[in-house]
Amino acid sequence: MSDTQPGAPSLYAAREPIFPRRVRGHFRNLKWVLMLVLLGIYYITPWIRWDRGPQLPDQAVLVDLAGRRFFFFFIEIWPHEFYFVAGLLIMAGLGLFLFTSALGRVWCGYACPQTVWTDLFILVERWIEGDRNARLRLHRQKKWDARKARLRVTKWVAWLLIALATGGAWVFYFTDAPTLLVDLVTGNAHPVAYTTIAILTATTFAFGGFAREQICIYACPWPRIQAAMMDEDTLTVGYRDWRGEPRGKHRKAAGAEQLGDCIDCNACVNVCPMGIDIRDGQQLACITCALCIDACDDVMAKIGKPRGLIDYLALSDETRERAGHAPRQVWKHIFRPRVILYTALWALVGVGLLVALVLRPEIELSVAPVRNPTFVVLSDGSIRNTYDVRLLNKHGEDRPFRLSLSDDANLQVTLEGETDTTVDVPANQTHLQRVYVTAAEGTPEAQADRTEFHIWVEDLTTGDRAAKETIFNGRTIR
Repeated sequence: MSDTQPGAPSLYAAREPIFPRRVRGHFRNLKWVLMLVLLGIYYITPWIRWDRGPQLPDQAVLVDLAGRRFFFFFIEIWPHEFYFVAGLLIMAGLGLFLFTSALGRVWCGYACPQTVWTDLFILVERWIEGDRNARLRLHRQKKWDARKARLRVTKWVAWLLIALATGGAWVFYFTDAPTLLVDLVTGNAHPVAYTTIAILTATTFAFGGFAREQICIYACPWPRIQAAMMDEDTLTVGYRDWRGEPRGKHRKAAGAEQLGDCIDCNACVNVCPMGIDIRDGQQLACITCALCIDACDDVMAKIGKPRGLIDYLALSDETRERAGHAPRQVWKHIFRPRVILYTALWALVGVGLLVALVLRPEIELSVAPVRNPTFVVLSDGSIRNTYDVRLLNKHGEDRPFRLSLSDDANLQVTLEGETDTTVDVPANQTHLQRVYVTAAEGTPEAQADRTEFHIWVEDLTTGDRAAKETIFNGRTIR
């Protein structure tokens, strides 16, 4: 049974597609440049070559899931070094806080993947179907004739090719790109690769081609969070209503001298990819792409009015400008305590990661004493402890590693399966080695309950050394 009476208006309205008009200006040019750079980085990066030795793909940026490692040019991140990834995520979050508190939602307007791919899809749509008015006429045309079918199919095929390239580029980050491309074309790639490409192709096609602003308004949580990052000194896109109101188109009619600078041409609305009217004030849907600034400045130049009716401005300057004074300088809005704090935290994390990257050793080891049994008494009365030592070789070739003990310890070391204390560790791998440490009868280590000592490992090729402290369990004399 319906809850509404016959003839009552619906509580829900169907989405009306948005067809932004083409615009030229400084901000539109900046968005074109950033789009080209970001898309270029995404599509080209997997194909950059980097020598990683005979056992790994020669790829500069590689996420090696099988080996649980991440390669970025000369940087190699192992599983136990996940703190580098965590640090980068923290820097990304602080960077969002920093830019939002200073300049509003500039990430959303210029660098967000949803914005970048939507811009690309709109560009293709404009090339095929024409500018705003032509696309509106085609959309409102109820009858599907040969022309409409041809334009729509051509547009959808172009979108699908872009989406396919997007999904395909993503899987190239996880294995050798040239090899995977051949396997994909010949049908020999793993089903996971085809499934991943299919999912990313479908989501890119749907989000960039049809959902568009719906993702930003309803699916993305950032519009709700960003309000807490902004204050009255944040520079964001706004409308100077004290200068533009009251609006009016008829400039030669009686009383025109009382009108503001806004001629109500709706140019700012027609170019907005979110379909909002910035003259209604700050709105959750606004991504501060600044295309409305370019459109309004163009109109102001044509009618002989000063630019900046719509501009990047801070709410704290409203009273100053209403009184006829100049707004505060931009740097005074940007360099304020909140922004400085975010910058300091961001830089602190970055410096910490750089220091950790520079100081980290090229070889590492971990030592795990075998507790069952804690020690063994040999036939000659000596005490033996057993340890599992993991040796990590971060180099691209096999390396001989030599194990030794603290110089001041009356202990001897032997390796299971080896004739001496040297073991060959394969390139880019972790090697598990069973190690025996023995104390002769009558030595302090054999008689003491617990003795601390170090197990050392030395790379015989480079001379690099690393050590790990552990415990030798003896038999206490009572």
